[in-house]
Order: sequence, then structure tokens, then C-alpha cells
Amino acid sequence: MEDIQDQLAAEIAEVEWKDLIPHAQRDAIIVVTPCLDLLEVGMAIAQDNSKAVQHWISESLIVKPSAQELSNWHRQPHQRFKTLIVQPFVLVAGDSQQAEIKSPIA
Repeated sequence: MEDIQDQLAAEIAEVEWKDLIPHAQRDAIIVVTPCLDLLEVGMAIAQDNSKAVQHWISESLIVKPSAQELSNWHRQPHQRFKTLIVQPFVLVAGDSQQAEIKSPIA
């Protein structure tokens, strides 16, 4: 388990929005709210911990970006995001200043 955790921790990176656009186009971006740890969510997905993931989805703690967020990010292509790739998803740390309603993960 530590090997996976260490591997995922090493893969957390700050990336500009322009580099995330292809992932958004294939609907692979998942926003992780600030109250959750990006690595913890990545571990749960990598280990197929569906109970934790379903709980976070039901509580809207991990969500697809809203149309408004995507529009805002497209206008700021150099905005940086803390990210973690857990195939087929790209987890993006949410901004604690965002208060808009998010789209549920379907």
C-alpha cells in the first residue's frame, strides 16, 4: 500500500489549465473539494475503494467541473492547478474560494 501511496504522491503536480484542456474535452476532470486530501482521493480511486468514493460523490466532495468553472478556466489558460492523474481520471484540487454548485459525477 505504501508503494502506491508513494507513487501517487510523487505524481502530484501543478499544471496550467491549458495542459488540462484535452482531459476536460474527454470529461476526465474531477474536482476534489478543499476539505479532502488529493492524495487520499487518488488512493481510494486507485484501490477501487468504491465505498469512500461513493460517499464523496453523494456529499458532492468530488465533482465534475461546472460549465461556469470550465468557462472561467478557459479564459485563464495559465491558471495553475494541483493535479493527480489516476487513470482514467485527472483529479484537480478545488479552490477553497469557489462556492458555485458543481455538476454531480454521473
